[in-house]
Amino acid sequence: MERGKNQHLYRKLHSLSGIIPVGVFLTVHLFVNYTATWGMDAYNTAAGVMVNLPFKIFLESFIIFIPLYFHAIYGMYIAFQSKNNVGSYGYSRNWKFFLQRLSGVITFIFVTWHIWETKVQVEFFDAEANFNLMANIVDNPVSLALYIVGIVAAVYHFANGIWTFLITWGITVSPKSQKFFAIITLGLFVVLSIIGVRAILAFA
Repeated sequence: MERGKNQHLYRKLHSLSGIIPVGVFLTVHLFVNYTATWGMDAYNTAAGVMVNLPFKIFLESFIIFIPLYFHAIYGMYIAFQSKNNVGSYGYSRNWKFFLQRLSGVITFIFVTWHIWETKVQVEFFDAEANFNLMANIVDNPVSLALYIVGIVAAVYHFANGIWTFLITWGITVSPKSQKFFAIITLGLFVVLSIIGVRAILAFA
């Protein structure tokens, strides 16, 4: 029974961490990157603000990396423990379930790679957190394509995760409310995907 209670708590924390703070950070990060569409100087200014935030180490540790990797690692555990019924039934919920797990795995790999290409290079290899750093990364067409896939996967995982979160926390109980928020989160997915893809193309 105790193990079941702990698992229920971990799943609640996993669900919550995907929205706050990880989902909030993802949204802010996308909008910061979108400033690249306004030119190099606009992006460098926005990136400079983020790099020079007060209490940066505390914020990065407890607001970004610890929640992010708790959500990612526990999410990977859930993904590989769960059974998908897409092949048997093909219901929309089963497809949502399958795509949520798949996008989670893709996002985990993508985010780790992105941190290596950016954060690690800046902190340990004297790279500068500016427009040219991202431009050099996506100068390779393969890298650009992988970034687009990773961005769309991350946004889908977040948007669909909101829909799941509302159900898990008992906010959307009725089928009607769940259907309504399915439309809302689909719209959020489309909008944030456009923002993210336009941002990364601005570096290319």
